[in-house]
Amino acid sequence: MILRWPCFGLCKLKLILFPICLCLLYAHIPTAAQELQARVTVIHDRIKGIDNATFQRFQADVTNFLNARKWTNDTYLPYERIHCNFVFNFTQYAGDNIFSVQLTVQSSRPVYHSDYQSPVFNYLDPNVSFRYIINQPLEFNENRISGNDPLQANLTAVLAYYIYIILGLDGDSFSPRGGIPYFQKAQYIVNNAPEDSRNISGWKPFESNRNRYWLVDNLFNTRLQVFHSVMYQYYRLGLDKMYDDPVNARMSILSSLGLLYSMNQDNPNTMILQLFMLAKADELAEIFSDAPINDKQRALQILTQLDPEHATLYIQKLQ
Repeated sequence: MILRWPCFGLCKLKLILFPICLCLLYAHIPTAAQELQARVTVIHDRIKGIDNATFQRFQADVTNFLNARKWTNDTYLPYERIHCNFVFNFTQYAGDNIFSVQLTVQSSRPVYHSDYQSPVFNYLDPNVSFRYIINQPLEFNENRISGNDPLQANLTAVLAYYIYIILGLDGDSFSPRGGIPYFQKAQYIVNNAPEDSRNISGWKPFESNRNRYWLVDNLFNTRLQVFHSVMYQYYRLGLDKMYDDPVNARMSILSSLGLLYSMNQDNPNTMILQLFMLAKADELAEIFSDAPINDKQRALQILTQLDPEHATLYIQKLQ
């Protein structure tokens, strides 16, 4: 079981580096809860001829699938539930209840002694196709991922895959390699994913160099295993200690960036590095904006090389 911290009732009103972004308030706290606190957003203005009720029901069905299902054997208290967003931007209707969407998946993690939610994962999956039939339940069977209809099963396979990625990254941030069991479940989904050569994509290595296959491949690639250590060092030894010991916490974060730098030198432009930097750019710029000059210069040097896409941000904040 992943070890987590005491109740957020001990939270202070302010994280030493950040203004409060989100306050977690509970009028009623039950004894246990599921793992996710997922918000589902549906954008369907491009789709004509489909009743709005279909999209409203889709949103409700997906929300229930994400939040009501038990995904682990652990017990999560309400304040431990992982905040995440699933944004479905419907792009095409092919008839026969077949839709294509651009799916954005985001997750965050609370920081100890604060109400701040630190971004962990932010990914746009550009082409997810599935069959959705209103009033038919969303089903997912880990022993038979393709189900009876591959296109209908593809929706729940994609959702379950990203849930396990979210759980895995969260686990890595709390304990050394704590996310491996969940990444293994995501890998199993990739290896047994629904197949339909005309409509289903994202599961095969030859389809793209940035897709669901390559994300989980990066997470198990022996040359990239330092990434799991980075997640633990950045969060548990860095952000979580920022309140009590900001100097050493910042040094832990800088050290984790050094590990990423070495990884990138040997394996440039990996998908997992790009996703990490996409999620963390703004946060990293804030962390080092008030650092001592030597730390600030070192951070600027590493960040501009690791993440040239956000170089302007880093230069503005750290020079």
